[in-house]
Amino acid sequence: MAVRKVDSGAEALCPYRLVLEHVTSRWGVLVLIALLERSYRFSELRREIGRVGREVSEKMLTQTLQTLERDGLVHREARPVIPPRVDYSLTELGREAAEQVRALAAWTERRMPDVERARTAYDEARAAYDEARDVSSSRAS
Repeated sequence: MAVRKVDSGAEALCPYRLVLEHVTSRWGVLVLIALLERSYRFSELRREIGRVGREVSEKMLTQTLQTLERDGLVHREARPVIPPRVDYSLTELGREAAEQVRALAAWTERRMPDVERARTAYDEARAAYDEARDVSSSRAS
């Protein structure tokens, strides 16, 4: 999710896809949900994300915040104090996106038993199919 010069042709063809990737990325989801609660300093945000998920590297968190800031979802406020203080918060657009992401995360948590049942059924059907194919293949040999 590094902030970089994007091929303007690709971005022009499908601009919403890039924003969707940023918002639903592994770290983008966690950043947006955390910032729904309150603003954070960088180190606080990093600890908060590590508390609810896996630990995020400084580099990855920096890239994620820069990307979300570029998309207009995160506001970065640098305060001219000693030592320097930088706070991250959601913009109004970011709050709207974060609410949607949080709703999707809640749906996933709520429906996980159904997903697990579907996976088990798929795996069992796939194993039966593979076994039948192997038997038929060995008979043909």
